[in-house]
Amino acid sequence: MRLTKTIGIYAGSIIFLGMCVFASLAWGSKNVAFNQVIHALLNNDDMSFAALVVRERIPRTIFSIMAGASLAISGALMQSITRNPIADPSILGINMGASLFVVIGIAFFNIHSPQQYIWLALVGAGITSVFVYFVASIGNGGMTPLKLALAGAATSAVLSSLVSAVILPRSDVMDSFRFWQVGSVSGATWDSIQLILPFIVIGFITSIAVTPALNVLALGDDIATGLGINIGIIRMICAIAGVMLSGATTAIAGPIGFIGLMIPHAIRLIMGSNLSGIVPLSAIGGAALLTISDVLGRVIGSPGEVQVGIITAFLGAPILIVIARNAKVRAI
Repeated sequence: MRLTKTIGIYAGSIIFLGMCVFASLAWGSKNVAFNQVIHALLNNDDMSFAALVVRERIPRTIFSIMAGASLAISGALMQSITRNPIADPSILGINMGASLFVVIGIAFFNIHSPQQYIWLALVGAGITSVFVYFVASIGNGGMTPLKLALAGAATSAVLSSLVSAVILPRSDVMDSFRFWQVGSVSGATWDSIQLILPFIVIGFITSIAVTPALNVLALGDDIATGLGINIGIIRMICAIAGVMLSGATTAIAGPIGFIGLMIPHAIRLIMGSNLSGIVPLSAIGGAALLTISDVLGRVIGSPGEVQVGIITAFLGAPILIVIARNAKVRAI
């Protein structure tokens, strides 16, 4: 019975993601009929306006899938290794660390290409994650979920102030940075997809490979050590994978919030605490959420668009409140 339920959840999630993909290819400032979408995908020699619109949306849709999956997996990993249910790249300040390094590159080193953004974002995300963990480990009792959340919130606030201090006196930097800072997938190209693909693949494979060890780690550090798990190495590997996934995505799309926080919560309520199910389903759920958020942004803002980072915030806040209330009821 449980196997049948699991298969049904996976099948339903994949079908929903497929529907989101078709919606992304069909809807926007110019709507295209679904039969025209299928015809454009199956006939490369079709040069009609509808076919050109569909092909123009393909890189954006693929990037939405990659970015949403990456952020959701990153959130699942960080929640697991920190045992903090509100840990995710944005709350722990990692996205803001990536943002600061990118804006410094734009302001002081005249950097404007995604190839350069990605390395700055990864370095910024990595340094911020180490700093937040270090701050949270200071004092009696070492690192705790509450101290980690407080350290992340404080660090994020400081980094946000530094970002503002850098860009406000420079109007040229603000023009280059403001749309990236909101979070958007509109700038996705085949080149940017190829650029981040190795980081995404490595991060995803790593996250799948360490899920058995993370399941043991969830039993407690003492039990995990007794069963032969090197908890320090596992946490380091997961942290690197999480930073790689979120940093690479942030470099191209900007800091998109709520996905890494909300999706693992929702999947955990459905699948339980087994990370072997949480990680892959988080990838599917994150991909679907970001893709449909992008569609909503295009439809609502037509003929322009509302940036996807704004849509995820509007969708994420109420859904997260519902999840938190349900979790509280369960706990009672």
